[in-house]
Amino acid sequence: MASDVTISNALNFAENTANSSATLSQDFDDFLVLLTTQLQNQDPLDPADSSEFTSQLVQFAGVEQSINTNQKLDALVSLNIGSSFSSALNYVGKDISYISAEGHFNGTNPVKIAYAINGDSVDTTINVFDEDGTLIFSEGVSGGATEFTWDGKDENGIVQPSGTYEIRVDALDGQNASLSVTTVVTGHVSGIETQNGTTFLLVGSRAVSLGNIINVVEPTTTSTADTSTDTSDDNSDNGGTT
Repeated sequence: MASDVTISNALNFAENTANSSATLSQDFDDFLVLLTTQLQNQDPLDPADSSEFTSQLVQFAGVEQSINTNQKLDALVSLNIGSSFSSALNYVGKDISYISAEGHFNGTNPVKIAYAINGDSVDTTINVFDEDGTLIFSEGVSGGATEFTWDGKDENGIVQPSGTYEIRVDALDGQNASLSVTTVVTGHVSGIETQNGTTFLLVGSRAVSLGNIINVVEPTTTSTADTSTDTSDDNSDNGGTT
């Protein structure tokens, strides 16, 4: 797959730069023909100003150099895309722990999160929101807890459909001020994809940036491609939806 991406991008870059080079070459040839014709037919007693020709030659040389530079940059970009894709392949089939703002419930497996509260919380609540931003589940937890498992059910005990959910940890201190919370989830990498030249890992339907990965482990026997996730770096800024 990585080689296909590299070749595809390389072909696109090569086609664009080749077209630019061909156009420049034709224009330069036309310019030389006109220059030669003008020199052959100039008045010996009033020769053409050579400074103008020199200026135009310099401009053509500058454009040609720019195209050559772009060709080299295009080749480097192509190699970088292929390298990133190849590196991401190493994560497929493994479990990763990562930071994110959303999680994916596959309709069956519970969603497990771990979290760290920045400060002493006297009131900690786990809130789950669906894709429309509707609060579907809420539960208070003890201040010393650092993990939570959502079974995929709403307040009425009804199992929710497969999809992306926000599992937000809201924590308040003794002054009723919001505390920042970092949430981490472990999920199974089922594939990879690229978006605008950036490579992402797929955990269920969730696209995870390589920069958000904090741990990689061999999968357990209970891991599935849709075991997923939720996370938020700073819930006080996240705002949530109620």
